[in-house]
Amino acid sequence: MREKKVWLVVTFHTTAAAIGMEKLCAARGVAGRLIPVPRALTADCGMAWRAEPAARAALEALAAEEGLEVEGFYELLI
Repeated sequence: MREKKVWLVVTFHTTAAAIGMEKLCAARGVAGRLIPVPRALTADCGMAWRAEPAARAALEALAAEEGLEVEGFYELLI
């Protein structure tokens, strides 16, 4: 079984916003990936962005700069 680790999980109101985050991060070289929203969270969209917790400031700035609507930023053991 895979060892659990603390991850930053970013949730969105829409699938379009989640895919937008994926495209922005790919273009800017910010590591992470799309995942299903963990059961511990609820969100309007079933997709979330997972990244290292140290990337939080960069992701918050990127979302604000690009006008990407984020539902929330969470640190979870997954």
